[in-house]
Formats: sequence, C-alpha cells, structure tokens
Amino acid sequence: MKRFYKTVTTQPVENGHALLLDNRPVKTPLREPLVLPTAAMTDAVAGEWDAQGEEIIIASMPLTGFANAAIDQVAPQWQRFVDDIAAYGETDTLCYRADPGDPLAERQDRDWEPILKWAENRYDISMIRVAGIIHQPQSTHSLSRLKAPVMAMDPFTLAGFSTLTSLGGSLVCALALLEEAFDSERIWQAICLEELWQEELWGADSEAVKAREHRRAAFDAAWRFCCIAQG
Repeated sequence: MKRFYKTVTTQPVENGHALLLDNRPVKTPLREPLVLPTAAMTDAVAGEWDAQGEEIIIASMPLTGFANAAIDQVAPQWQRFVDDIAAYGETDTLCYRADPGDPLAERQDRDWEPILKWAENRYDISMIRVAGIIHQPQSTHSLSRLKAPVMAMDPFTLAGFSTLTSLGGSLVCALALLEEAFDSERIWQAICLEELWQEELWGADSEAVKAREHRRAAFDAAWRFCCIAQG
C-alpha cells in the first residue's frame, strides 16, 4: 500500500487519545475510532505510522495491530479472551516434562522449576508436574488463582498478553513476565527450551531458526505493548 498521508499527529479526545493522519482520525479495520487509553501508547503507535516510507509495511507496525485487536476483537469479546487465555493454565508447558533421568528433564528442572515455583509462591497454588504428554488436570483452586490476574486486565493488556501466552503455551511464563519476576530473555529461553535442546543435539535448521526469529519479534512486540498498556 502506498503511503497516503504526510503528517502523523495525536490529540486528546473524550475517552483517551486519537491518532490523526493529515488531521483525519484513524479507524480500525472494523471502522471503529482508533482511540488509545494513554498518551504513551498513542505516541508509540503514531511512531510506527510516522516511520513508514513510500510504502506502508503492515508487518512493521505490530503495536498498531495489537491496538486494532484490542478495540475490534478483545473489547467486544472480553470474557472469551479471558477464558481462552486462562485455559493455558490447564495445559501449561512448564508442567509437562521428559522422563526422570533424561538429560532434557534435568534441563527442564533447571530452567522451568524456578518460574513454576515462583508462580506457586506468588499465587498460593500447587501445580502438578507430569512426565510425558498425557493431559493431567490441575486443581480448580490453582486454575482459579491463575485466572484472577487475567480477569483484572483491560482489553489492551489482554491483546498483548494473549500473544505472550499462546507463543509459549504457558500462562505461568506470561504472568511471570508481566509481573517482571524474570526478564524477557529468561522467559524466552524457557519458552524455546525444547527447541533449543534439539538444536544442541542435532544442529540448527535454517528454516526453524528463521521461524523462531519471527516468533521472537512477535514476542518482543507483545511484551512492549503490554508494558505500554500497563503504564
């Protein structure tokens, strides 16, 4: 798409801050006003639009994508998003381990246990660890406690948090990152542990590495959007 505007500005409006292209308000794909809750978020989204050259590259505007999703998808279906995200607690990646004695299990214990134990202490829960991939239900108490912070999120935070959770298949990792119990690099390494382990054993595949780099870009953008949304 050709760039069709010259100036990018912002202005306060009744429910937040609006983004203007050549003094015209921007709308979401579903034609809702692109009104953002804070000046910081508006400035970040405006920066993506202002950075475009002669061609608009949608892929280079992830924050705009999260903002659109928050307005068009999350806000009208807030409860469904909460339920879908909270469901990752039932099958959290950190709870499914290799067989005891397997070197991979030792790596999982080293890298995953601190994050899982943090969650258990933080939310007063006990998560069941499983050797293998057969589903093991978690307690209603644990799932309820993990869901509570998700229910406290606004649509903009949920839009970014949904991506953080789905990329790693782990509600625990996403919560640990959101609460800054661990830095983003530590959480990313935990998310990719099994993939990186396979590369250590068999070498890297260029296509797999490229795909992981793409996921990392999405992860970083989602984390940045959550930080902006949280203020």
